[in-house]
Amino acid sequence: MKKGLIALAFGTLALGMMEFVMMGILPDIARGLGITIIQAGHLISAYAIGVCCGAPLLTVAHKYSPKRILLVLAAMMLLGAVLCAVSPTYGMMLAARFIAGLPHGAYFGVASIAAIRLADERHKTGAVSIMVAGMTIANLFGVPLSTALSGNISWRVPFVLVALLSLLVLYYIWKWVPHIDPLPDNGYKGQFRFLRSSAPWLILAATMLGNGGIFCWYSYVTPLMTTEGGFPPETMSLLMVAAGFGMVVGNLTSGRLSDRYSPGRVAACTQAVVVAALLLIFALAQYGWLTAGLMVVCTAGLFAVSSPLQFLILKHAPGGEMLGGAAIQVAFNLGNALGAFCGGLPMDHGLPYRYAALVGAPVVLLGYISMAIFIHRHENRPQAAAASASQGA
Repeated sequence: MKKGLIALAFGTLALGMMEFVMMGILPDIARGLGITIIQAGHLISAYAIGVCCGAPLLTVAHKYSPKRILLVLAAMMLLGAVLCAVSPTYGMMLAARFIAGLPHGAYFGVASIAAIRLADERHKTGAVSIMVAGMTIANLFGVPLSTALSGNISWRVPFVLVALLSLLVLYYIWKWVPHIDPLPDNGYKGQFRFLRSSAPWLILAATMLGNGGIFCWYSYVTPLMTTEGGFPPETMSLLMVAAGFGMVVGNLTSGRLSDRYSPGRVAACTQAVVVAALLLIFALAQYGWLTAGLMVVCTAGLFAVSSPLQFLILKHAPGGEMLGGAAIQVAFNLGNALGAFCGGLPMDHGLPYRYAALVGAPVVLLGYISMAIFIHRHENRPQAAAASASQGA
């Protein structure tokens, strides 16, 4: 495996810890800042909004070397982690989470292009999955560790850990990522030209809706598992390990399947499975271990769609690859923000936490429909053309 891909994965590891650590320490932050769990859930939305605002920075940065852009983004990761660690009030924490989210989408956009440039022709989706793997490893090891540190020491310690990791990211990118020539300069308007096609819009819709539906439930997985699933709070670290294991398996499996089969079909089939899993969580939330197994299925699905969709948006964004790669992360995190908000609505009206899964299921279903339309319009078209040419011959 090329060291450059490992360096890129370290970046997504830091971003994954910064983004997903909130799911394990949400009650700790609520107690520490004197706020409700629903208010603490808005910290998830603040990060996601930061992602959405930060991605457009690439419209002015595309003329620089990807390596230089990645170094600047790693420095922004460090700044965001430090601010989260020292924020004394809820308002300042909201601002800090927003700042921490700014480099996220831009990093994925640039790192995806770098990963594809470093890979051979037959393993490009696999290279993207290696880059994304850092985020799944964050959920397998980093988030459970952070959950344990938060419960035993302070909720601020996980953000200190992310700050130290961000320093490593800076070093590894400087040391291991080779120089990559900037993308051709197509002008400001040229970067947006790919949006004239329906393909990127369908991919972005499938991403936002699929991710948003899962986050309706996953944003409140800790209170769900402890209040309705019957798990003691101290077991959440182990449950987060199980969730992270699902993410690792889902990401690596989908990367290989997408190189062998159609990325769109891999994403669509995954979303169909997630819809069924969310409905089962709602119906069977009181059966703790069964719900834990369904949690692993959902978290596997969360990252099984990541590499295929990241690859597809680059394929369907000619002339605006960097912006397209960032836009997919905007869609992911816009889904996170909407999911955290919508998933909390039933609890605002006094309903149990399991209703967050019921809200999420139809949202993921809409994502599946978007992906099915994409497959019909854009993935089946080359096959139909080839079949027609064959018959004519």
